[in-house]
Amino acid sequence: MSKISWKGGALTAPIPPALVTCSDGERDNVFTVAWTGITCTQPPKTYISVRPSRFSYNIIKDSGFFVVNLTTEALVRAADTCGVRSGKDVDKFALCGLEKEQAFHIPCPLIAQSPLSLECRVEKIIPLGSHDMFLADIVGVDVDEELIDGAGKLRLDKAYLAAFAHGEYFAIGKKLGYFGFSVRKKKKHTNAKKKPSRK
Repeated sequence: MSKISWKGGALTAPIPPALVTCSDGERDNVFTVAWTGITCTQPPKTYISVRPSRFSYNIIKDSGFFVVNLTTEALVRAADTCGVRSGKDVDKFALCGLEKEQAFHIPCPLIAQSPLSLECRVEKIIPLGSHDMFLADIVGVDVDEELIDGAGKLRLDKAYLAAFAHGEYFAIGKKLGYFGFSVRKKKKHTNAKKKPSRK
């Protein structure tokens, strides 16, 4: 496979088109963030990178809280709208038909239609250039009960999550494996038939 080399740029894919909610105590807002992910397991930490010019930037900076709500196929239109419209001008919850639920641990709304929401408390703000990174502790994870099976396992494969790649939205496709499947030892199956006894 031959390749050409471009100069360094912000290109990685796929990434989650997450719906981030925040509140200043009087007004709630929701906006779309693609620059997000997990930075640590113990303690659980995440981040969002936000341009200082965004309406939600100062809300999060001043309040110290935000919620990362995962986006499903059914929420893609809302995610796109929340990424191109400003909360200065419109109530995006009402515009997109997004239902609010109060978070369990922080003073922010969750999106009821989202299957999983990460409640976050900002630890520090790191200036990076065009964006500032809000590094945050994940203080709560709120999961749709319908995605928990009888054994208590989270089945996000049943949530129909969406992905974003280089300006386009995609439905996450078929399962290709699971963590560690490449090194798991195969079980031995014995199919040998028992010899008939000679009595």
